[in-house]
Amino acid sequence: MPTFQKVAKSVKYPFFFTQFVEIRNITLSLGEGWGEANHLLHLIPITGNFAAMPLYLLDDDIWFPPVHLSMPDGLLAIGGDLSVDRLLLAYRSGIFPWYNPDDEAPLWWSPDPRFVLYPHELKVSKSMRQIIKKQHFEYRSNTAFEAVTRNCQSVPRDGQPGTWISDDIVAAYTQLHRMGYAHSAEAWRNGTLVGGLYGIKLGNLFFGESMFSLESNASKFAFISMVTQLREQGIQLIDCQVHTPHLESLGARMIPRETFIDILENELG
Repeated sequence: MPTFQKVAKSVKYPFFFTQFVEIRNITLSLGEGWGEANHLLHLIPITGNFAAMPLYLLDDDIWFPPVHLSMPDGLLAIGGDLSVDRLLLAYRSGIFPWYNPDDEAPLWWSPDPRFVLYPHELKVSKSMRQIIKKQHFEYRSNTAFEAVTRNCQSVPRDGQPGTWISDDIVAAYTQLHRMGYAHSAEAWRNGTLVGGLYGIKLGNLFFGESMFSLESNASKFAFISMVTQLREQGIQLIDCQVHTPHLESLGARMIPRETFIDILENELG
């Protein structure tokens, strides 16, 4: 079994910020039932439990390990690229990229439980109903996709020291948008984009990625408007990935990853 030298000094988990890990070595390991060699990283946390943790190393081939092999916080694999084929396979498999832009290699996640919103469970507060009724914002869809991603990249967020959205992420999702997979929901005020979000639509599922707001309630307005639109289109589930109080207030909740994967298989085949 070949063993290679250390390939990276550290990998920082984006937004979770639960720990830092150091890559000690890379080994190639044959997994039972697999037709080819699995690529396995052995990571040792600098803090906390020092037991070795497995992490799969992706190569140029388009593949992912089964999601039940992810670490307790959902981290499953490192490496690969942001090609259209890999990203679409990721979403179909219940996996998404999330990593520090300063790191060269993407990190791939499949957390358990999964944070989702069933469109019929959307909660709209009395104050938001008033904002919508007064037409404080104008809702548009897919008119400024790259501008939405750029704002998600640059607008600061409370409690978060930076952004995970790199130029490579913007380019990859803009390509998905041109191909009809990625969509933006936008809040406009007096002809100016002031809030919005973007994500991936596959079948009757929508996978949310990121949102921004330049005015109070702008992103919430865009989200509510988008969910209403998606519900009319027959969307069955919106993937919100990981918990945020903002989305919980709008009706999102945790479900077991196994349930989420079953939904993917039933809806996407």
